[in-house]
Amino acid sequence: MAQALDTRGTAAAAPAPAPATPAARAARRKALLNWIAVHALGVAAALFFVLPFVFLVLTSLMSDQQALTRDLWPHPFEWANYRKVFDTPGFLTWWRNTLLYAGLGTVLTVVSSLPVAYALAKFRFRGRRLSLMLVISMMMLPPQVVVIPMYLFWAKQLDLSGTLWPLIIPMAFGDAFSIFLLRQFLLTIPDEYLDAAKVDGCGELRTLLRIVLPMARPGIAAVALFQFFYAWNDYFGPQIYASENPAAWTLSYGLESFKGAHHTDWNLTMAATVLVMAPVILVFFFAQKAFVEGVTLTGVKG
Repeated sequence: MAQALDTRGTAAAAPAPAPATPAARAARRKALLNWIAVHALGVAAALFFVLPFVFLVLTSLMSDQQALTRDLWPHPFEWANYRKVFDTPGFLTWWRNTLLYAGLGTVLTVVSSLPVAYALAKFRFRGRRLSLMLVISMMMLPPQVVVIPMYLFWAKQLDLSGTLWPLIIPMAFGDAFSIFLLRQFLLTIPDEYLDAAKVDGCGELRTLLRIVLPMARPGIAAVALFQFFYAWNDYFGPQIYASENPAAWTLSYGLESFKGAHHTDWNLTMAATVLVMAPVILVFFFAQKAFVEGVTLTGVKG
């Protein structure tokens, strides 16, 4: 009777899962250890890059007596340090000069480099490879090699010493690294799009503006960010051309003067450093998607 109930009135019990074999347990244990190791290394690398910046910000909010002591946390927070930095004579002028140098220089570099990169990527002409080799060779030429003849030209012939124009004007004639980076990105754009535009009656300039430019936005963003970061952090150029005129100093060069005047006020020096770094961090934070996409897609074809 019990056997009949088991076969008619109740469902058969599900079979018990087979116990894990030693090999499966070892594989799960190995996978867990790999996950822990990878994430531990990631956390360690993140702390390695983040902790110096955290120390910089916390020190900038300390009092003069507390800075560079054993205390790691400000008490109280001295937000007035940033106001003192802004009240420093010339600091806002350094900001204005840096924005002019980085902003105008970035625009001129992109505008002048894109047509050259387009020609090297999509045109077929005699000497194309030689032109590309010349661009690459210019990338290998250190600026210190030509600084003396360039300074004599800008300072003695054009009388532009004490200004930032010797650094800005050359950007209107293209940049070797920007040309090469844009050329590598434009090679990833299929020629069929360009051929279709030409069939519809577009000339080369219109094709560049209507077809190539929208498709090359990630590459242009990467080049613009590279150039902006270079100009914003440039110390060598302003030191050569603008050091004799404090009204033409940039933040990178002015920060050295600020540190010399406040060499014992480490809280103010750290606050000034944070103010110099903040725009670059914000720009990269908001444009990192386009920057990473542009760098990733560059160099797919050669």
